[in-house]
Amino acid sequence: MKIYTKPQLITELKKIAATGWIENRRHGNQGGIGNTLEDLLGIQENNLPIPNAAEWELKSQRLNTSSLTTLFHIEPSPRAIGFVPQLLLPMYGWKHSQAGIKYPETEMSFRQTIHGNSPSDRGFKVIIDRNDRKVLISFNSDLVSDKHKIWLNKVKKNIGLLELNPQPYWGFDDLANKAGTKLLNCFYVQANVKKENNKEYYHYCKVMMLQKFNFDGFLNELDKGNILVDFDARTGHNHGTKFRMRQNCLPNLYQKITEIV
Repeated sequence: MKIYTKPQLITELKKIAATGWIENRRHGNQGGIGNTLEDLLGIQENNLPIPNAAEWELKSQRLNTSSLTTLFHIEPSPRAIGFVPQLLLPMYGWKHSQAGIKYPETEMSFRQTIHGNSPSDRGFKVIIDRNDRKVLISFNSDLVSDKHKIWLNKVKKNIGLLELNPQPYWGFDDLANKAGTKLLNCFYVQANVKKENNKEYYHYCKVMMLQKFNFDGFLNELDKGNILVDFDARTGHNHGTKFRMRQNCLPNLYQKITEIV
């Protein structure tokens, strides 16, 4: 594995950008942009080999896409309750689309991507309580879409239609520690994408160095709906709870932004 100083890494990223279109090194892999960039840099699994700088991350994303970037995984508190498998999935879940096909007939699903700007069509929303220093998950049955009436009746029978009790939450300190550890400083690389002859090519054309993670910026983006909480669980497996971000919003989480390319 190569070892880089920060100036050397910046030089290497500029060279990659100047190369133009580069073929995907990992065909069939959804993370091709990041994996190909790692291959070009000679690094493994997003570990930037900068001496005495374990606080740096490499984030990559395609330009002009609606796809979300995963920031980190963290389950809600109190973790001993096991909110997703013990409460949200059995009480608020619905029949999995592949139940009886890929999975058993009894397979349930709880997949929700929610934020603080507006509720999901199943009535779930992120609430930021700055007084108690918590980010909470809220449920309001009055905000459930008419298309989910049958599901709502099942929820009523399962547990009732009041607010979640207890409410899943993340304390500010836990979130700030997790986010600050994962995102303290990062190189943010964006690429244009094209396909030719069934092959995918990337042009790494935008590179920024982002420094000094700002937790207030994180909360503001969560409140505006640019950071989302993603639940992805089924009866047979909980894929974990993720905080994810919309395109082009990552720089809003940092105090210092340096444009490299």
